[in-house]
Amino acid sequence: MMSKLNITSQLSDSDIRDLKILAAMIVPASKDYDLPGADDPLIFDDILAAAAPHSATIASAVQALNTIARDLQATGFADLAVEQQETSADTFRKHHAAEAELLEALTVQCYYRDERVKNNLDMDTRPPFPAGFELEQGDWSLLDKVRERPALYRADSETGKN
Repeated sequence: MMSKLNITSQLSDSDIRDLKILAAMIVPASKDYDLPGADDPLIFDDILAAAAPHSATIASAVQALNTIARDLQATGFADLAVEQQETSADTFRKHHAAEAELLEALTVQCYYRDERVKNNLDMDTRPPFPAGFELEQGDWSLLDKVRERPALYRADSETGKN
């Protein structure tokens, strides 16, 4: 939980509220499938913990999101109507693609590691190893082009092997 404290020390309560709204926009709750949204307290706490190594980027992303919101309606992101929040989020995604991708990746990663989500999707709530997961066998010839490429790394200096 130390990492959560690290990111929350760089974000105001308002920033955290904005992130929570954004998380709910990325993965909304589903009543049809009885699934929580990414703004669920357990999932959102996991998002904050996972975001700790990226705290400076996250803080600047929230500032950028609020700047866009203020340009639109002279108010912060959380205070906008839902349609205006969506417009602000779309503008943010267009102009701050790397930050948006980071927020989306963290949100989805934390969402799908929640046991309630895994159970609802009939996924085993266990690590993938050592038991592994069954994969459908496909057309291995699709990898031929990759195998034909030259190595992208240096050979080991001791053995001379790739």
